[in-house]
Amino acid sequence: MTRNIRVLIAKPGLDGHDRGAKVVARALRDAGMEVIYTGIRQTPEMIAEAALQEDVDVVGLSILSGAHMTLVPQVIERLRAYGLDHVKVLVGGIIPERDVPALLAMGVAKVYGPGTPTREIVQDIREMVLGPNAVEEAASA
Repeated sequence: MTRNIRVLIAKPGLDGHDRGAKVVARALRDAGMEVIYTGIRQTPEMIAEAALQEDVDVVGLSILSGAHMTLVPQVIERLRAYGLDHVKVLVGGIIPERDVPALLAMGVAKVYGPGTPTREIVQDIREMVLGPNAVEEAASA
């Protein structure tokens, strides 16, 4: 039996469009993960504090506002300040291809654009948290 994966889904900044975040949160729940959705207009400090309090494995940031190059480093910095270096950070939304390498270099584990199949996100999270062998075992069970 594998342990439950805990995922925090957050909408940093002033972006009020949360349909995509809710779709991803629902898909992760349907896949058996424990999901904490913080709602819209969260500060980087609020997100890091919630990640600490909820003891999550993954923080998923949904950003459609174009402020990803400002907000993501602030979230990562605050997670590190809390000693949460092990927490995987995923970013989804409207992210220009030219910004993806910089986001990965600052510590983002994966960047997802519009239309990414939720099954891909589920599989990526399982691999990141449980390892590729756990994903293969789950598929063959």
